[in-house]
Formats: sequence, structure tokens, C-alpha cells
Amino acid sequence: MTLNLKRVVVTGLGAITPLGNNIGEFWNNIISGKSGVGKITKFDTTHFKTKIAAEVKGFNASDYFEKNEARKYDLFTQYAVAAAQEAIKNAGIDFDKLNKNKIGVIWGSGNGGIHTFQDQVEEFVKGNKIPRFNPYFIPKIIADIPSGVIAIKYGLRGLNFSTISACASSSNAIIDAYNYIRLGKADMIITGGSEAPINESSIGGFNASKALSTNNENPESASKPFDRHRDGFVMGEGAGALIVESLESALKRGAPILCEIAGAGLAGDAFHLTGTHPEGEGAYLGMLDALEDAEINASQIDYINAHATSTHMGDESDLKAISRVFGTRDNSKY
Repeated sequence: MTLNLKRVVVTGLGAITPLGNNIGEFWNNIISGKSGVGKITKFDTTHFKTKIAAEVKGFNASDYFEKNEARKYDLFTQYAVAAAQEAIKNAGIDFDKLNKNKIGVIWGSGNGGIHTFQDQVEEFVKGNKIPRFNPYFIPKIIADIPSGVIAIKYGLRGLNFSTISACASSSNAIIDAYNYIRLGKADMIITGGSEAPINESSIGGFNASKALSTNNENPESASKPFDRHRDGFVMGEGAGALIVESLESALKRGAPILCEIAGAGLAGDAFHLTGTHPEGEGAYLGMLDALEDAEINASQIDYINAHATSTHMGDESDLKAISRVFGTRDNSKY
């Protein structure tokens, strides 16, 4: 049987970031060359090797939730709802005019509600280990809560789940949205991802694995992907949301079409628990899969967005994977 795959487009964007709490602020600060990295303000870093992070600034949960409602959600869920709300507005969606049974949510998060988890464990220990846990403890920490909360807010009854694949969680969510829509399983999907990991547990844990930059004296230039002086990545937080829908759906409602998703690829390198393959095997296979899926050649690609972790092995494997797919590049300044 030949599949009649639908064309898939992006019609809306939303963002809560260290560079701005909406798409306009975010983009303007990027093209102005501003950095979102600074000294950590969320906790006392006196005893921590890393004292910098990319924190969201000026986010007010009261702009999006009633006071009692906000208490039910960890910060990563609050960020998700805020970004999704902007994306929905950006896409000009009136859900009452659409089939909500064919609209879903696929959301990505690597850490889930780690703030809530740390706070509840601390209270348990300080309270003589008497179990006085918040009744929303479990709903606040599990990673698939944002997709559910967004769906409930807008009455969306289509497919609904979360993707968890570390740094690739949001990318996987977008790819899943693309695939489900082109298969006709949904007309529209709200997708993206959110994280709120800037606390003692995350910073301490990543410090222990020697993954974070300790360039504390120069926070604005601490993130140095593909730089010979890089010393690790900078922890960030926030959310990004996309409205992904079939071309047919977008045209029918006169939506602003921002771009088309032409293909996607997924692969693993089966190499190490945290490290990347020295030759970038996973990234290499994933890019080949995407090119085959889109039915285009590597020579037709004019922009490559690498993972660029600012870690030594990560950046080296990225460059090797790119060179294997797209040909030798000038890495003389690397």
C-alpha cells in the first residue's frame, strides 16, 4: 500500500528564554549579539564550581495563571504553557472553529520538575522524615505534565505525550509531531519543550560530571562552542513552542506559513552513557536519514545548526559528523 503523506508546515512560534519572554524580544536580542548568561541568582553558589547560568528574567506566573492554579505546576510547566500560549496567538488559532479531536500536544523535557523534586525531598529530610508531601508532588515532577496541561487548557483531545531524550527531547518532539501529521493522525500539534533546571541538584550534578563551564569571571562569553578554549556548556532554562500542522489545515484557515518541514532523521550511536561517538556516528546517521526522508542532496543544504555543547568530545564529534555528510570544512580556527 502506498502512503499518501501530507505536507507539514509551521504556523506559530512562542518562547520564554534568557534573552526575552516572547519571540520578538528573543530574536531582537539574538541579532543584537546579546548574551543571556550571568551570575546565578536562584541559589547561593558559594560552594559550587559553576556560578553562572542562562536564567529567564522577569517571568511572572500571574500573567498566565490564577494564583492557586500556578501552585499546581513546576516552573518548567509554567514556561511550557506560556510559550504555547504565544505560539497559539502567533498562529491565529481559534480552536472553536477546528476539530479538537484532531489537535494534539507533544512536548519534550529532559529533567521534568527537578525544582519540585529537590524542594520536596529537602522538606522531607528537614521535617524529621515525616511524610508531609504536597498532593501535587508527583504531577509537578513528571515530564509529560506540560502536554496534559496545555491540552486541558484548550480542550484538545488529539494524541498527547512527552518525549525524553536528554538534549534532543524537543527535537524529537518536533519530529514526532511532523510524522504524526503527515500520516494523517492529527491535523495540528502544539510541540516544543521546556526546562527549569537551574538549582543545586542540576548544577552540582553536572559539575560532578565536569560538563559545565567554570568561566565564572566572564559569563557573557562562557559558552564557546567550537572554540579551542571551550570548557563546557552553560546551563539554561526556558521554553520554545511551535504550531505544526498539515499544509491543508493551514491553507484552509488562512494561517501564516513560516516554513515547511521537509524531512527528519533519527539515529543513535550505541557508544557511551554520556559521551558521543568519536566519529559522530549518531549525528552522521541521523543527518543521512533526514536527507533521504526529504529526498534532497547534501549540496542543497545551506545552513547547519550543530548541537555544539562546548564540551571537547561533543564539539569534535559534531564537526566530524558534519564533514562526513557535507564534505571537508575549514576547521583551521577550531
